[in-house]
Amino acid sequence: MSENGPDLVVAGAGGGLVAALRAAQRGLDVLVVEASEHFRRGNNTSMSTAMIPGVGTRWQRAVGIEDTPDTFVADVERKTKGHGDLRLARALAEVSAELVEWLADDQGLPLELATDFHYPGHSFDRCHTIEGRHGTILLDHLLGRVRENDRIDLLVPAKLVDVVLDDAGAVRAAVIEQPDGSREEIETPAVLLATNGYGADRGMIAKHCPDIAAAVYHGSETSRGDALRIGERLGARSDFLDAYQGHGALAQRTSTLVGWATIMHGGIMVDTTGRRFGDESTGYSEYGPQLAARPGATGWIILDQRVHDLCLPFTDFRQTVDGGALVWADDAAGLAEATGLPADALAEELAATEETARGEGSDRFGRTSFEAPLTPPYAAVKVMPALFHTQGGLVVDGHARVLTADDTPIPGLYASGGAATGISGHGAAGYLAGNGLLPALGLAYLAANDLPA
Repeated sequence: MSENGPDLVVAGAGGGLVAALRAAQRGLDVLVVEASEHFRRGNNTSMSTAMIPGVGTRWQRAVGIEDTPDTFVADVERKTKGHGDLRLARALAEVSAELVEWLADDQGLPLELATDFHYPGHSFDRCHTIEGRHGTILLDHLLGRVRENDRIDLLVPAKLVDVVLDDAGAVRAAVIEQPDGSREEIETPAVLLATNGYGADRGMIAKHCPDIAAAVYHGSETSRGDALRIGERLGARSDFLDAYQGHGALAQRTSTLVGWATIMHGGIMVDTTGRRFGDESTGYSEYGPQLAARPGATGWIILDQRVHDLCLPFTDFRQTVDGGALVWADDAAGLAEATGLPADALAEELAATEETARGEGSDRFGRTSFEAPLTPPYAAVKVMPALFHTQGGLVVDGHARVLTADDTPIPGLYASGGAATGISGHGAAGYLAGNGLLPALGLAYLAANDLPA
């Protein structure tokens, strides 16, 4: 680091590592500050399925997909029912191909396009991932690159607690707190707030997201709204504070993610009455609060051997299987006995679903995609609703610059991921797969590109 301090301080060693790597590549000195010693397995990037949306990438072109930013923005507009931040969605869409190709070519991340199943709400296959499809692999790779880079220092555990502005209102310093409570003011002209949202602050969740407040929180315990509080003290504007990613497929037995690929490959979900309660293919996020509202706030995902085998590429699903969360039965009656579900209701649901999947009639909830009928033997896994991360925060522009109430950037202050507003609109239903990682990695990348080199 220079005598005058780093050119950039990044708060949070998740998606913010992209900013550190990109800034260092541009010749800048960077300090990354991370509050948790266990961030490699405990932050929201590490808990993700490592799905990064990229629009118009070479992987898409190789399989004949002609995707455009206009299509992505239209998908966001449709999923959020017109309430999403389309300005930010466009900025992220336009940089997404550059981002994923930079991750592959400059950072050596072995990316591939996921085409084996289709995520709800996306017009095209555009989620790029890695073997294992798990955020720990993604984060370990980025962290390895950071530790190899002489321009990047990593301070763990330490916490960014404040940002100091100069008389002109520009960033002058970052205030860092050590575990013993001592504080240090580090001179820097730029700070990226990449500390995620406020999912671990139960009071804020109860206030802003009451329909998921009673659900399990499956995210980093350091996500307590620090960026929001720091930004607001500096006059920043916030928005979409009611937005979040929910999930309806967290295994109750193992607290591991079953994954929505089970549904998209043809599985169904029933509640404790043995009945389905909606179109599962609309999305996993909105199924979080929907499941939370069912009797006992629990349900069962039902699949078969074909679906089971197709989901094995996901590390989360394999962990669920290895943890003994699935029960198997040779027929509907046996499955009812194994799960404790009402036998008649379950048998009727399975029969109706298999009939619809064969094209013999329409689904009463409007679901049109079952991929194939479920066939015995059946498997079931008991699931509970979960909150994964919030999707509202500080308002940023297309360069990730934090804005004030009059839309003026605070010079040198940036936000990414859950610290920023995101593109999921309001509530849980606007979330598209990748709406967590794209703002986390994409805004970090945009912030690094905006810095003077």
